[in-house]
Order: sequence, then structure tokens, then C-alpha cells
Amino acid sequence: MNKGNKVMVCVTRQKTCERLIKVGRNISIKREGDLKVVHVAKIGDNFLGNPDEGEAVEYLFQRSKTVGAEMTVLRADDTIGTIVEYAKKNNIDVIILGEGPSSKDDENIIKQIERRLPGVELRVVPA
Repeated sequence: MNKGNKVMVCVTRQKTCERLIKVGRNISIKREGDLKVVHVAKIGDNFLGNPDEGEAVEYLFQRSKTVGAEMTVLRADDTIGTIVEYAKKNNIDVIILGEGPSSKDDENIIKQIERRLPGVELRVVPA
């Protein structure tokens, strides 16, 4: 197996996350690897009761399926811890994240994941 062959894309409940899936697909093709798409929903969030959010998640499931990726929705209050745990459990080599409004802060999600997964390559896709 090639080094860096497991790629994980972190998505939110927005259709615009399709761009992240495309980046992940391109990387996984170049590295001849597996592609996983992950969304972490807060416990108690009922995105299926919100037509826009439910539609967006369904759209991302379909886009994931189209590019041959498995999409998983995880429920947790600790989003970062859940991403880290999933990455370790699945031996993820590359994580694709979208750039958020607070991406410049020292304690943003990207910095926290970098600290907790020092051997994993993080790719941040601009908004």
C-alpha cells in the first residue's frame, strides 16, 4: 500500500462542502487510496427536522457515493475529539477541512487537530 492512502474529508451541513469532497477525491485518486467523508453532528441536533440541513446532508451523501466515498455521520458533543478518534481508528493519513471564519485563531479546530494528530497531513481548503 502507498503511504498516505487514507483520506478523510470533514463536512458540515452545507452543500458547499461538495468542494471538499472533490479535493479529497483528487487526492485519493493520486495516492490510489480510500476516501471517507465524515460529518459530526452535535448530540440532540435534529438536522433531519430542518429541511435545508437535511437536504444538504442527503446531497453530500449522494456526492460522496458518486465519487466512491463512504460517508459517515457521527453524533458527539466533542467534535474535535470525535474527528481525532475516527482518524486514529481508521488510520487516516490526510484530513481535508474547509477554512472557517476563525481559521486564524490559535485555538481553532485546525490547530487543535494538528496538535492531536501530529503525523496526519491536514489540507485546508479556502472558502
